[in-house]
Amino acid sequence: MQSGSFLDRVKIYITAGKGGDGCLSFRREKFIEFGGPNGGCGGKGGDIILQADPNLTTLLELAYNPHIEAQNGEKGGTYNKTGRAGEDRIVRVPCGTIVRQDGEILVDLTKPGQQFVAAKGGMGGRGNQSFKTRNNTAPHIAENGQPGEEATLILELKVLADLGLVGFPNAGKSTFLSRISAARPRIADYPFTTLNPNLGVTLHKGISFATADIPGIIEGASEGKGLGHQFLKHIERTRVLLHIVDPDGFDGMSAEESIKVIEKELKAFDKKLAQKPRILAVNKLDLPSAKKTYEALKKKFKKQKVFLMSAATGEGVQAVLDEIVKILAATPVEIIMPEAKKAVVHKVEPIFTIERGDDDIIYIKGKKIEEFIAMTNFAQPEAVTRLRGIFKKIGLEKALNKQGVQDGDTLIVGGREFEWNGDLDEEAPTQPEHTGYKRRATKAERLAKRNARRKAKKEEE
Repeated sequence: MQSGSFLDRVKIYITAGKGGDGCLSFRREKFIEFGGPNGGCGGKGGDIILQADPNLTTLLELAYNPHIEAQNGEKGGTYNKTGRAGEDRIVRVPCGTIVRQDGEILVDLTKPGQQFVAAKGGMGGRGNQSFKTRNNTAPHIAENGQPGEEATLILELKVLADLGLVGFPNAGKSTFLSRISAARPRIADYPFTTLNPNLGVTLHKGISFATADIPGIIEGASEGKGLGHQFLKHIERTRVLLHIVDPDGFDGMSAEESIKVIEKELKAFDKKLAQKPRILAVNKLDLPSAKKTYEALKKKFKKQKVFLMSAATGEGVQAVLDEIVKILAATPVEIIMPEAKKAVVHKVEPIFTIERGDDDIIYIKGKKIEEFIAMTNFAQPEAVTRLRGIFKKIGLEKALNKQGVQDGDTLIVGGREFEWNGDLDEEAPTQPEHTGYKRRATKAERLAKRNARRKAKKEEE
């Protein structure tokens, strides 16, 4: 964790809500002999949604609370009542947050209020009313809710600003920021006073722009030296760079040498940084060497605008702001377009894979088949029979036979342990027989029984 209250990179662990379980229920009322099933479905689990919030400037809160869970859906009820859906969990992050998973960028949250569904909640399990068919009018089966999605994400913050301040430590960047905005960064007469990026908003001649001040850059910053390398990424999104120069240079280097070193470090970190419009401002006008340095730099860097100012007294700052506003008006906001992806062949994920472990146990893996296991209520015989039928239909029995499975072998799938007994032929019966349940005869069957009784009576006579 970085020092202070600023944090720009954090790992979070998210779990969406589980769907509510389905209900197993039958309508039981006086004078209604065959009420039928009336178990409702469970409610959907809550999603986890990341939302860009312009009022946030750090990911510190998520660093202290990295485990995030959404609400589960409620169980279904009798009389076909669907359970209440779980509430979505909205996680607020600063504007400019990049979301990564396994090294791949999922989304870049740059606009206030922009949302991204990071994990979807599970569907609610079906109640027994949903399993009613003409051949099974009284199903004794209900599903468990579907588990919610789980993910481990990396959130990285890149500050959104129009103007970026660069320069060596103690050049006066924080003083300049405090002069042009209401920001009050820490200011002292020693290097590396600024430990974290600071943001300020400036209103000049009716135009408002945001300024980002990062810790001072030193030679080798792009390779990890000093503090600036941790925060160079925060000026990648800026449109204009203001290079504040100390007239006395830094650490034995002249002002001209220090400018070349900064340009080299910016280019080494990202070539796009070196291509951004850049303004040179010689600070500390009150020093005797300031005017001499200004004249020398003005002759040396003819292609760039060079200004002389004093951030402490405010002298010359208005001219710098005029130039900043002028360049910002001519520099459009960069719209990052997604890279054109090469044509790829999308492979369909198999429903299951079979592996034999060192302990001679057969492991069956796969997202879909693990969902079947999680949504099966093993306390219901019909549900278990249905699961066996599903296993057979998806080709699991045939695949196990090819693997040379033997009677008595142990199978582990979705955290459940099964024993292979030769086949998976047990499927749900076409007309189940339940205790206390009697199927009502059809008109044709009643007529056939009546004719059979009449015929038997005549034969007796």
